[in-house]
Amino acid sequence: MLRFAALALLCGLLAACGGDEEPDAPKWQLVFQDLPGALISVSGTSERDVWAVGGDPGDGSGAFALHFDGSAWKQISPGQPVDLWWVHAIPGGPVFIGGSAGTILKYEGGKFQQMSTPSNATVFGIWGTSATDLWAVGGQPAAAGAAFVWRYDGTNWVDAPGLPSIPIASYFKVWGRSATDVRIVGMDGVILHWDGTTFTQPKSPTTQRLLTLHTDGDGPWVAVGGLARAVILEDAGDGWKDVTPPESDRAMIGVRMQGQTGYAVGNTGTVLARGKAGWVEERHGIDVFSDFHSVFIDPKGGVWAAGGDIVALPLINGILLHKGAKVPSGSYE
Repeated sequence: MLRFAALALLCGLLAACGGDEEPDAPKWQLVFQDLPGALISVSGTSERDVWAVGGDPGDGSGAFALHFDGSAWKQISPGQPVDLWWVHAIPGGPVFIGGSAGTILKYEGGKFQQMSTPSNATVFGIWGTSATDLWAVGGQPAAAGAAFVWRYDGTNWVDAPGLPSIPIASYFKVWGRSATDVRIVGMDGVILHWDGTTFTQPKSPTTQRLLTLHTDGDGPWVAVGGLARAVILEDAGDGWKDVTPPESDRAMIGVRMQGQTGYAVGNTGTVLARGKAGWVEERHGIDVFSDFHSVFIDPKGGVWAAGGDIVALPLINGILLHKGAKVPSGSYE
């Protein structure tokens, strides 16, 4: 009898008899749903500087965008009838946002500036080491040969010199560890590498579209994509390898790494987490019927997953989830 009482007491103290869940583990929280525009990209420089930008709901208000300062949410939209596909914030500097119709916006000092660009193709990705050294990539997904890569030198956006002639419709994302280690992914599984002097095209283990890539610190490069099924590729320094879990039957659209761990998000609200066992589905416990398009991990470890109705125009019904310490939700100025 004393033995069973001791066992019951031990289970109570651990609050986990027969289970592995930690009682104080970070929880997922629904921050917003059914917003006017889909939230296509979420990023920032800290847990007190988070941007979520996205679709034009078609009601005359223009592209939808929100900013979180750690205390409250504020709508900071440019008022232009475009869809915003990517946001890249420079620590201590301006914010650059890319979108349809060749749009690149620079937000600084509380104002948007529309930058001149080489064409009206959609800008799907922006990355750079500073406000005067940036990359932008994109294209027209239904037009073969429309893929582009632009460089910004602090004055002008121009076609990147030395770009290989690859007749694909679009590049989707660009990221780098430094000015001499930049990678780009796009249609047909194409991957490019810039070493500071020249482009090379590493061998890709897939011909499926690659939609986003990321790396952090000394962790691996990760690229995600797919169509009916997920594609997850990793490069830990010995070339790109397919590490897609065999049971992953939904395309992955966004990825973010923090060292060796990370999150990928995609169709029908799917979230995968990277741990010691590789990529496994994480149950966030929230009913999500739309698609996640982007994920951001802030420096404190908070995870932000953004999406909405992104398959057909207008891009609407934005949704945002957060994992970590509770944040303000449901309303914005």
